[in-house]
Amino acid sequence: MSKSSHGHTPAAWTGVAIAFVGFIVACVFTVMAVPAGFWAGIGLLAVAAIVGGAMSAAGLGAPRGHHDATSAQH
Repeated sequence: MSKSSHGHTPAAWTGVAIAFVGFIVACVFTVMAVPAGFWAGIGLLAVAAIVGGAMSAAGLGAPRGHHDATSAQH
């Protein structure tokens, strides 16, 4: 088993959840041919990056240097 958390942190989960919703919104509005809705979904992707980064900076992400050299080989 790996000793690393593989991104299982509140920052990672929140960023991925928001990005998932953004992709769904963008896809639905693409099929419906509504450009404003598509761009709203793309905007949610930017929000996901900002929120995930802010939460990580606030200490809710994996600590720096958490990834060790042995897990990189597997």
